Amino acid sequence: MKHSLTKSLDSLFKFLEKNREFNHTVQTKSYYRFLSSYSSTQEKVYSLLHHIVNTQSRPNINRLSDFFQKIYANQHLLTGFRNFVEFLTEKECEECNYELLFNAMLKQDGWGKKTSALFTKTIYHIHSGSYDQSLRIWNDAPQKIDSSKKFFLPVDTVIEAIFYKLDSSEKWNFDNINSVLQQSYSSEQMEIWDDLWFWGFITQFGSGLQREHIWNEQKYWALLETDKDKIVIEKIQSKSLEFLSILNFKQ
Repeated sequence: MKHSLTKSLDSLFKFLEKNREFNHTVQTKSYYRFLSSYSSTQEKVYSLLHHIVNTQSRPNINRLSDFFQKIYANQHLLTGFRNFVEFLTEKECEECNYELLFNAMLKQDGWGKKTSALFTKTIYHIHSGSYDQSLRIWNDAPQKIDSSKKFFLPVDTVIEAIFYKLDSSEKWNFDNINSVLQQSYSSEQMEIWDDLWFWGFITQFGSGLQREHIWNEQKYWALLETDKDKIVIEKIQSKSLEFLSILNFKQ
């Protein structure tokens, strides 16, 4: 990995680690929105699956139909983390962990790398103890990420554009972005990198890789879960400028 990229990533990680509370607030509201109105475990699983898979820009409805028919026909197997993973993999797991969950989701009809990673990350979040206990789905879900296993960042075009800004010589995608980060950051630290999407989304104009990286208040307002208080927005704008200074710094 290039020395300049290493330095930029180190600076970005320190920024993300220091400013976790902002995206945590957004994610908390999001999790409440699609989980709090359901009482049963199965209903929460269904809601989460539908929510995550519909973050795709072009979901494959035919393949997803097959997946959901299988899920709804076997609701008795959705009552626990282990049960769910073993149902997806069709075999017993000695130690069910988040890497196993990611790989199991990736093999399901209609699911891709980003949505599989996003589902896995969300399951970890709501069982990690960092969010309200009422959001928990399964009693046996791991509260910690196994340090010996891989944890994947849900990479989409927002994150790809950030890496392109840092190093335009590389064709960035889910695989090489995760590979680069996993070489230098632990599985627990990979979860912190998830905040990169929030800061990237509210500081980008345009589409494709060659986006303009500036504070975008319109995008901030477009997110339902963001705090619309003027003082909070001014603080997040100030933090966004700090974030952008890292992206724009030439080594």
